[in-house]
Amino acid sequence: MKLQTTIPLKPSKNQFDYDSEILLVGSCFVENIAAKLEYYKFKNQVNPFGILFHPEAIARFFEYVVSGKIFTEVELLEVQERFVCLDAHSDLSGASVSETLKLLNAAIAQARIQLEAASHVIITLGTAWGYRHKTQDKIVVNCHKIPQREFDKELATVSDIEDALRRTLNSIQNLNSKLNVLFTISPVRHIKDGFIENQRSKAHLLTAVHSVIDKTEQTEYFPSYEIVMDELRDYRFYKRDLIHPNELAVAYIWECFISVYVSEETHKTMQQVEEIQRGLAHKPFNANSEQHQKFLKKLEVKKSTLQAQYPQIRF
Repeated sequence: MKLQTTIPLKPSKNQFDYDSEILLVGSCFVENIAAKLEYYKFKNQVNPFGILFHPEAIARFFEYVVSGKIFTEVELLEVQERFVCLDAHSDLSGASVSETLKLLNAAIAQARIQLEAASHVIITLGTAWGYRHKTQDKIVVNCHKIPQREFDKELATVSDIEDALRRTLNSIQNLNSKLNVLFTISPVRHIKDGFIENQRSKAHLLTAVHSVIDKTEQTEYFPSYEIVMDELRDYRFYKRDLIHPNELAVAYIWECFISVYVSEETHKTMQQVEEIQRGLAHKPFNANSEQHQKFLKKLEVKKSTLQAQYPQIRF
């Protein structure tokens, strides 16, 4: 008896391994994937500019990285005794102008280094709904608790999103033409916008992404949104807010993800890493016992053997 519809998946031609450099940018869902990559000790960097939900915010980020953007005081606002930038997440805010500028410019410089070295970029789009700052006349990354009256809420058209995605890809190609770009749509529903409004948003994102990748080489789409909507159609796969996928759902999506982007040989290495990670997390009954000391020595041998093959792996 079949009790679940499944999304057909097949191995990608652009798989990654332990020599790959992976840069992840986008919504909070991309950080779930980054956490898994980190656990399995892949070389990865996530959201140098903080969480980015909107395609325009992502495009602007990559344009800043490639152009070597230098932020200045005129681009900052003071909000509740913090200095913020409408082009960045509140994680890059500071108690002073100098502190905030240092965070912003260091993040851009570091992101350029990461993008130049990257073999894969994973971009997760969160929403087509954006907030346009009335004074600066641009879609912001984060509203930073600024009063809502200072923004106009708007839904990006499919054409708007296509333009943002093309700008993103052009920026990436100009800096690193060998990069493989993977797009995905966050399965997190933005129901604060409204149920119907969320569906409109996701529909615009999906239509735009496929329109662009159908005409562009070295780009792919991974159906994380469709997996949650069609395969995991049950609230037991959600956190208590009934919006965010829970740990079980993330683990399921991760298994689907590695079935597409990780080779059988790389998967064997992942199993070695997981065995060591479990060993490190083990809590002994008696830390001074002979049995536990033998366990630790075996664990060190496993670590040394793996690190001899992959020196970049650190536990």
